Amino acid sequence: MNSFRTMFKEYKWLWSMFALAGLIVGLGGYTFYVSRAWSYLSDEPAVCLNCHVMGSYYQAWDKSSHAVWASCNDCHVPQDNFINKYAFKAVDGLFHAAVFTAGAEPQVIRARQGSSEVIMDNCVRCHTPLVTEFTKMNVGYQEVLKGEAKACWDCHTQVPHTNISNLASNAGPIIPFPDSPVPAWLNSMLK
Repeated sequence: MNSFRTMFKEYKWLWSMFALAGLIVGLGGYTFYVSRAWSYLSDEPAVCLNCHVMGSYYQAWDKSSHAVWASCNDCHVPQDNFINKYAFKAVDGLFHAAVFTAGAEPQVIRARQGSSEVIMDNCVRCHTPLVTEFTKMNVGYQEVLKGEAKACWDCHTQVPHTNISNLASNAGPIIPFPDSPVPAWLNSMLK
């Protein structure tokens, strides 16, 4: 027993580092589990429901013609290559996680400039024959920013999320929210 006390006193900093590392790994693992972090590697649209504020947007997409042909990531994530896709998902996902964790989501959710560019590029990517036929030019978001063109959603206001413009516009969406990953015993303690 004395040798343990001596060893603990001599290596107190080391034991503290082990305790700190264990705390970081434990909290990190729990956060990974509760946030369903692994699900964000997929293209499954239901992943968007991990954030409950996306319910009305998911429901609008699910009832649109786009639901048959495109998932959320087909429109909202770059499709030009694997690295851009997952780098964008990581950066955008961390931003969303920070906003939603802090309870700072705006009442009206709008795409930021980087997201708007990706969305417009993906509209044009899927609808190139139609876009080039009507505009007789190659339109991108840079032209929109310069005032030389309109963004797709300036005219197509109902695609694919209809005219949902704030979180209160559809307070009770009928959608398959995922079950809570929080254990029942912990959930009952938190109530």
